[in-house]
Amino acid sequence: MSDRSTYVPPAVWQPAPSGGTFANINRPVAGPTHDKTLPVGQQPLQLYSLATPNGVKVTIMLEELLALGHGGAEYDAWLIRISDGDQFSSGFVEVNPNSKIPALVDRSVEPPVRVFESGSILLYLAEKFGALLPAEPAARTETLNWLFWQMGSAPYLGGGFGHFYAYAPEKFEYPINRFTMETKRQLDVLNRQLAEHAFIAGEHYSIADIAIWPWYGALVLNEVYGAAEFLAAHEYTHVMRWAREIAQRPAVVRGRRVNRTWGDEATQVPERHRASDLG
Repeated sequence: MSDRSTYVPPAVWQPAPSGGTFANINRPVAGPTHDKTLPVGQQPLQLYSLATPNGVKVTIMLEELLALGHGGAEYDAWLIRISDGDQFSSGFVEVNPNSKIPALVDRSVEPPVRVFESGSILLYLAEKFGALLPAEPAARTETLNWLFWQMGSAPYLGGGFGHFYAYAPEKFEYPINRFTMETKRQLDVLNRQLAEHAFIAGEHYSIADIAIWPWYGALVLNEVYGAAEFLAAHEYTHVMRWAREIAQRPAVVRGRRVNRTWGDEATQVPERHRASDLG
């Protein structure tokens, strides 16, 4: 460990500048910071999001449903710029009191239904359209096992490893080592599962793959955090095989572009309101 003074926590924590990416929007309280109504388009589903891994889960799901012929999955995807604090508007907080993207409003029903948390959105859409979630009890349960595995595991990857490796104001050895160990353990869990199955929950593509790929697939393909070499991602050969195969799916290619505002301009579709917006 490097030689630095030891932090002694106070008896009662008080907010203090922490530095790092997103420091300007982090706060210890919930609720809106400003009044702003969310826009509403013409499509039955209204998505408010950004192309982070959690946001990409939902746009991939919607594009997969449309590819399967479910016209009711047409959607407006409105851009929520989290670095500007859009998620703290009164309209967004009304849809998701936790102020995290993505958030969905299903306006095909009366009254409209709000759905927040990406895993909940995937499950809601799978059940609404009867797709990408097996009906047989054992297969359904296995799929949900992996969906909830992802929801429980990804905070270690994103809020833990990703934050300290890519976003913290400086590199801190202890948290990077601690969360790297956990991330590699998670990759090994996936690698062992994918050694025996074509997809995460078995032999069929499902919401388990859609939930896990934007985090762990993108990680090993070096598309989040720039850490593939550091994590020796090439050693997880079965995860690599799966990640590359999923990346080639047309709906995945389309879904990844929605609400994206960085990278190659050709990959950016800040808002999506009709299929033609994706070319």
